[in-house]
Amino acid sequence: MHTMDTALAANDKAELLIDGHTLTVADVVSGARPADTTRVRARLAEGAVQRIEQSLALKNKVIEAGLPVYGVTSGFGDSNTRQISGLKSEALQTNLIRFLSCGIGPVATPDVIRATMIVRANCLARGASGIRTEILELLLDCLNNDVLPPIPERGSVGASGDLVPLSYVAALLTGQGKALHQGEEKDAGVALADAGLGAVVLGAKEGLALVNGTSFMSGFATLAVHDATELAFAADLSTALASQVLQGNPGHFVPFIFDQKPHTGTRTSARTIRELLGNPEDRDPSVDPEGAALTESGFRELEEPIQDRYSVRCAPHVTGVLRDTLDWAKNWVEVEINSTNDNPLFDVEAGMVRNGGNFYGGHVGQAMDALKTAVASVGDLLDRQLELIVDEKFNNGLTPNLIPRFDTDSREAGLHHGFKGMQIAASGLTAEALKNTMPATSFSRSTEAHNQDKVSMATIAARDARTVVELVRQVAAIHLLALCQAADLRGRECLSAPTRAAYELVRSVSATMDGDRPLAQDIELVVGLIASGELRRAVEDAGRD
Repeated sequence: MHTMDTALAANDKAELLIDGHTLTVADVVSGARPADTTRVRARLAEGAVQRIEQSLALKNKVIEAGLPVYGVTSGFGDSNTRQISGLKSEALQTNLIRFLSCGIGPVATPDVIRATMIVRANCLARGASGIRTEILELLLDCLNNDVLPPIPERGSVGASGDLVPLSYVAALLTGQGKALHQGEEKDAGVALADAGLGAVVLGAKEGLALVNGTSFMSGFATLAVHDATELAFAADLSTALASQVLQGNPGHFVPFIFDQKPHTGTRTSARTIRELLGNPEDRDPSVDPEGAALTESGFRELEEPIQDRYSVRCAPHVTGVLRDTLDWAKNWVEVEINSTNDNPLFDVEAGMVRNGGNFYGGHVGQAMDALKTAVASVGDLLDRQLELIVDEKFNNGLTPNLIPRFDTDSREAGLHHGFKGMQIAASGLTAEALKNTMPATSFSRSTEAHNQDKVSMATIAARDARTVVELVRQVAAIHLLALCQAADLRGRECLSAPTRAAYELVRSVSATMDGDRPLAQDIELVVGLIASGELRRAVEDAGRD
């Protein structure tokens, strides 16, 4: 079976090396979502330590010379014309963390927070930010000991980076505010002490180095890329199952068609679907070798339609867009998480301080706006397939709403409504996903006394992408439950080895519906199979047998 994307490659490393250059989406996921039995421990690379120390030395040299340096011996943002003595630099960093601690909204989930910490450490490990090694080591120690800052999701404009969200990371390291220690909320200083760690006092520029970057948006983005890649597989699996239970035409997925329009993602989806179908015999239902030729004025109704409806026949052209979007979005995100994205930067080779705008989250924002649109389109595709499955006018002999087959004289006849509620729920979820495709990056607005007069809004885009992925994953779970019910009604002999593996895994958490019953828990369990990659792995293993 074709393995679809390296973003899903297993990362079985016991140690995550933070070097500023080689971090991948898979690395971040492995550290952000540790397995129950093993936790990947992050460690600063030796080469990174050397670079960090060199930039620190340059920073100290500039301060000793009495030169005005933004955010070190000057105010922040529009206040940058206010130069202060280097003796006040520590107090300046302390106040920076205080005035930025104004995030609101729900607290980010632990995996997003861990991803943020990993990415921030990696960006600072490039050694252009003028921060001490011990600060990064404490950040990684907090990660390794499950001491997390509770970061509110709202309050970032995505340039100057994620100032407000990342201030909670800095506050944790200084022992201020609250912390989550192994899931329990504590005062930050208490949490650090309980983990055997000690708070630090931030020196010149160190608070700014921690907060002035794109790591919160990138935390969301890395996880969204990974999760959307799992969804692409779930969508192709759903299409294969839909084709089988609807007794569709597998010829829609032959290589010839996609060789004529060779988008990489579309070809991958078509190949995946065909393999999931068990590489069926190529046939053309429009050709009837035994049928009588029609006369010139003849007419007849074909027993089978020549081609399936668009939501099945065109599915590779929908999921393929998601695959191709993931390809470049993943590349952009991986460049971002291996970049120095704060300001100012210390150019050790030239011995100069450089002022720029690497904190601008434009690439992350554009990638996430595109990704959420592609994911939502896949959700719409699955919702349309589900409608075909549950509607007796289109499901080729399956029961209305996939209800069990009852004899007409059964006392149960007419009482059950099967997947009617499930289809309504899927429609609502799909609409919500589609609503969230409005591009967040279009809503730049002048901020902070017109200093930040063009901003990315990339953090909103990344949060939206997370939300859309979650919604569409729920749609996929509902659809897979319906497809398995349809397979029971059609007869499981319609399945191939790969789709039977998917069927059996779903049935291990959700029994065949032999009458109306609540299905909310079933949805959540199948969501878990998709999100964890267990569904994909089971199907791929069956394809290799």
